[in-house]
Amino acid sequence: MKRMLLLASLVLPVNTASSQSLASPRPVVPWQLLAWMPGEVRCGGTSVAPLALRRPITSIRRGNRYDATDALTYRFRIDANGRTLSIRREEGGAPWSDDVAPSLAASRFEAGAPQADCTIRYTLRAMSPEEAPVGDLISYSLEPQSGELPPDGWARIQSPQASCLTEPRPRPLVAVYPDFDKLPGTPGVKHWTMVAYDQDARGRPIHVRTVEGTGSAALDRAALRAVRKSRFTGGARAGCLFPFSRAPAPLAAPTPPSEDSLRPADSNCPHSGDWATPPTLTYPNGYPRRAIEGWAVVAFDVAPWGELGNLRVLASEPTANFGEQAIHVLRSARKPASATGRSGCVDRVIFKIGYGGLPLGKDPG
Repeated sequence: MKRMLLLASLVLPVNTASSQSLASPRPVVPWQLLAWMPGEVRCGGTSVAPLALRRPITSIRRGNRYDATDALTYRFRIDANGRTLSIRREEGGAPWSDDVAPSLAASRFEAGAPQADCTIRYTLRAMSPEEAPVGDLISYSLEPQSGELPPDGWARIQSPQASCLTEPRPRPLVAVYPDFDKLPGTPGVKHWTMVAYDQDARGRPIHVRTVEGTGSAALDRAALRAVRKSRFTGGARAGCLFPFSRAPAPLAAPTPPSEDSLRPADSNCPHSGDWATPPTLTYPNGYPRRAIEGWAVVAFDVAPWGELGNLRVLASEPTANFGEQAIHVLRSARKPASATGRSGCVDRVIFKIGYGGLPLGKDPG
């Protein structure tokens, strides 16, 4: 099912003071844009060129200047369709990295022979407002994960001297939008486009053009048509901007194995979905944002009083995060009490994305 699209209007935020630590010996700066930059992909020691290597979303750090030295290394495989799977972090650890593994899961390579033992290293780049690319600033403003984009970031996107910002600002009289459901979506990737325009004395958009975007030709065309058909108050203005974004299409997980294929031969755990306290499915951080689905197969034992123990991940895709989250999901669940308990239990946890990007799922059982 196609998902609804997100549409955001460009509104300048109220200026707020950034928190600063006077005790730090490092120079104090208002804020920096932090971006994880992907490096070379190597499989079995050989460099492999991606078709589309997705960059993780950016974040903002306020206060003392951050001299970025953090790095993360991930190991994964590429299947015959060019999809990245079995993704796990090999080394490194840092904040602001929730989207690194999801962005790698959304990346694509040439279809062909499967590749194993692949690695990639991400380095963290800290950029001042003056050196951050405008496209990165726009992208952050559409999905601010660590607070609103500060005013000097907006000034890089749209000049404060633009007459479209003069009060009273233009209001839409006729707001025309693309038929978003008919636009093609990309699994795991949010597309956006920033449309610039002026308007004549009658409030009709003129000089309509695309200034930045993610390269979705269909979204660019639809957004330009929509703005040209819209009408606004305010008379002749210049320097108006409006962003449109198309939410990611769901990226389906590969077919999971059956529980029985991984169940130990000496299991005494019955094939039933009986729960005294059912598990509550929650998604791993970062994956709903990209509509990435996954699964995990988890083994566990059950104490006579119903508590689950010895939980361990037998398999998970497309990343190890789904296995880690499945363990978290099952820890709070309880089985009915029994005389002897159970051992060798195996269950699947399925993580699904529903209409509008809301996480759905199949609880174990």
